[in-house]
Amino acid sequence: MIKHTFLLELRKNQGISQAFVAEKIGVSRASYIEIEKGAKELTLSQANKIAEIFNVSLDELISGKTMSDIKVSLQEKSEKSKKEKQEIRIDVPQKNLKKFKEVLLYILGKVGSKPNVGMTVLYKLLYFIDFDYYEKFEDQLVGATYIKNHFGPTPVEFKKIVESMESKGELETVKSKYFQHEQTKYLPRRESDISVLNAKEIKHIDEVLSRLSDKSATELSDYSHKDVPWLTAEDGHPLSYESVFYRTKDTSVREYEPDNL
Repeated sequence: MIKHTFLLELRKNQGISQAFVAEKIGVSRASYIEIEKGAKELTLSQANKIAEIFNVSLDELISGKTMSDIKVSLQEKSEKSKKEKQEIRIDVPQKNLKKFKEVLLYILGKVGSKPNVGMTVLYKLLYFIDFDYYEKFEDQLVGATYIKNHFGPTPVEFKKIVESMESKGELETVKSKYFQHEQTKYLPRRESDISVLNAKEIKHIDEVLSRLSDKSATELSDYSHKDVPWLTAEDGHPLSYESVFYRTKDTSVREYEPDNL
C-alpha cells in the first residue's frame, strides 16, 4: 500500500501538477485525486510509472521514505566515524568505500549486461554477497548497511556511492525497459581493481553470482523475504549481520556441525 501523504509530499516538493501525473499513469485527474486522498489504490504498473516520474525507487515509494532521509557520509579522507542521535546516520570509511566501489564494478563486469540485472537485482546480489560471507566466515566482505524495505534488503550507501562514482566517470546510470517496466542499469566505465579483494572473497562473490544472478528481481525479493535478517528487522531499520546465525535451511549457506544446528 502506497502512503498517500508521501505521494502528495513528493508531488508538491517537485512542483508537479496532479493533471500531469494523472496523464502519465493513464487516469483522470479526479481518479488521481482519489489516489492522493488514500481512497483509491495504485496498480503495480501505475506505481512503477509514478516512481519513475518522481525519480524514486519502488521500494522508497511503498515505504514512504527516500534514501535521502538516511544520512550517508562518504569519508574520503578520514576513517573517524561520527555518531548522531535522532537519525540514522551511516559513515563510510575510505577503506570500505574503496571495497564497495570495486565489488560493485566487479559485479557489473561479470553480470551487469544480463537483461534482468537492474538496480533491484543489484541490491539483492550485494546483500547476499555480504550476509552469506558473514555467515560462512564470521567476517565482513563489504560490510554495507542494509535496511528493511518492502521489496527486501536495500543498501543505504548505494545511491551516494554511485553518485560519487558517476562524478568521477567510473560508471554511468542508464534507463532501459525490461518487459513492461522501467529499469535502472549501470554501465562500468573502468575495470574493477580486484587487488582490494583476496582469493577467498573473489571465489565467494563468483559463487553468489553463479547461484543468483539469473533470477528476476521478484524471485530475489521473495527469496530475501525468507531470510531471518529481513524477517527479524523492523521496517526502515538496519538488518543485523549477527542474525545470519539463526537462518533456516531455506537461506543458510554454511555447513554447521550437528551440535550447532
